[in-house]
Amino acid sequence: MRITTPRVLALVCAGLLSWYTFQVAPDLADRERRAAVARADAVLPPTTVLPDDEHTPARPESSEPKVPFPAPGKAFIGVFTSEGTHDFTEAADFARQTRHRPQVFEFSADWASDVFDAEAINKVARRGMLPMVAWEPWDHRAEAKEPTLRGEQSRYRLSRIIDGSFDSHLRSWARGIASLRYPVAIRLAHEMNGYWYPWCEQSNGNRRGEYVRAWRHVHKVFEAEGARNAVWVWSPNVSYTNSTALNRLYPGDAYVDWVGLSGYYGTVGKENYQSFDRLFSPTRTELRRFTRKPLVITELGATDAAGRKAEWITGMFRALPRHPDIIGVIWYQAVKEIDWRVGTDRASSSAFAAGASASRYQQPWGPAMTPRLR
Repeated sequence: MRITTPRVLALVCAGLLSWYTFQVAPDLADRERRAAVARADAVLPPTTVLPDDEHTPARPESSEPKVPFPAPGKAFIGVFTSEGTHDFTEAADFARQTRHRPQVFEFSADWASDVFDAEAINKVARRGMLPMVAWEPWDHRAEAKEPTLRGEQSRYRLSRIIDGSFDSHLRSWARGIASLRYPVAIRLAHEMNGYWYPWCEQSNGNRRGEYVRAWRHVHKVFEAEGARNAVWVWSPNVSYTNSTALNRLYPGDAYVDWVGLSGYYGTVGKENYQSFDRLFSPTRTELRRFTRKPLVITELGATDAAGRKAEWITGMFRALPRHPDIIGVIWYQAVKEIDWRVGTDRASSSAFAAGASASRYQQPWGPAMTPRLR
C-alpha cells in the first residue's frame, strides 16, 4: 500500500479519535462525576456517626427511652430520586431548592439486579436520612413498554415468593439489614392494588389472597434472621375505578409498621386540578376502616402543565396539619414522563420552602431513633 498524504491524515485522525475515546472522554466523564459528587456533598454532607462506623468506640446501651421518629406533633419530609444511592445530586438539588434537608431518602432496588450493599445504605444514614428501600420483586430491566403487559414477568409470580424460590435472596437482605444496627424502612411490593407490576393480583397469573401470603412470607424470613430493625411499609396506590380493594391486600397490623400511599396530581386520569385532600382523602378514609397505623405519603408529585404546581404545594402544606396521622411525605424528585421535580420554576420552589419551614418538619433523623408506630 502506497503511503499518501490522505492515508497518513486518516491514520492520524483515527489515532486521535481512539485517544479521545479511550482516554480523554472517560477522564472528562470521571471528572464530571466527581464534580457532581462534590456538589452534592457540599449541600448534603455526611453529618451522622453510625453505631458501627470504623474507629468509633462502641457506646454502652442507654437505659433512656429512645426518641420516636417522627415525634408526636412532628412530620418528616423525604425525597425519592431515580438515581438512588448511586448519585445524591437530585437529593442535593431538592435540599437547595426547598431550603430543607430531607429526613428520609427513598430509593428503588429490584430482586433481579440489586444485591444487598451495606455501604450504599450507610451513605444515606450518614447524611442524616432514614433509608427507605422501595423493594421490588421483578426485573425492571425487562419492563414491557406496553402498559397492559408491564406486570407480566412469570418468574416473579407471587406463588414463587410463597413457595420459597427467592428465600436465599431474602435471607441475604435480611442478614444485611440486621447488621446495620439502625432502622431501615422496607417499602415492599408497592402499588399492589393496580395491574402494572408482577406482584399485583390483577396481573401475572396471580391469584386472590396470594399478595398477603407473599408479604407475610417475606416478613417471616426477616424475623427468622433477626432483622427486627426493618420498618415495614405497606404502600398501595390511591384507589381508582377497578383497583383491587385495599382490605383484600392488607397483611395485618402484626406485619406492617407504616402504611403508605402513592399519588400524583397530573398522572393519566388525574390531569385536571385536584387538591392534596381531594387526591388522598378518599383512600385515606378507606384505609382507616381496617388499620390505624401511621400513614406516610411514600410517593407524591405535581405537574406544572396548567401552571398550578405552586398552588398545589401551598395547599398541601395547609392540609397536612389537619391530618396528624400523616407522619411524613416523600417527594418524587425525578423526571419520568413528567418533570416532577420541585424546582421546575421559582414559584414552586418558594412555595415548598415556605411550607417546609414550619417547626413541625424540623426534627432531624438519627440512627438511635425508633420509628413511631402510633
